[in-house]
Amino acid sequence: MIPDILFIQAPVRCTVIYGEVFWWNSMKRDIANFVAKCPNCQQVKVEHQKPGGMTQEINIPTWTWEVINMDLITGLPRTRRQHNSIWVIVDRVTKSACFLAVKTTNSAEDYDKLYINKIANLHGFPLSIISDRGPQFTSYFWKSF
Repeated sequence: MIPDILFIQAPVRCTVIYGEVFWWNSMKRDIANFVAKCPNCQQVKVEHQKPGGMTQEINIPTWTWEVINMDLITGLPRTRRQHNSIWVIVDRVTKSACFLAVKTTNSAEDYDKLYINKIANLHGFPLSIISDRGPQFTSYFWKSF
């Protein structure tokens, strides 16, 4: 019997190791399928890509609502008012967040008006906004500030 720990390898390496002792017609494909579905293999899998992360350091701001993060949570069920997304806006200093129900069909102008009415009236305009550059936040949205 083959110890499970040996399967925590790349499929090619497993095929070489087991090919010295065993062989069957679909061996390479069977080992690749096993490794792809093995929970242990996926947990200890070594990624051969650059790790993700920020490309530049983000300093902690001095004042509240001076720098904000924003993102959209999409793919939610529709509400009675046909909202199917949540716009999340977070202050970087206090970590306080605002959650606004929105529609995925909202335009940049809609986000502009919503931001001014719900956030800017309470906290003012930020010096910097950090987002994942979603298509909802086009140049019109940023230029409006």
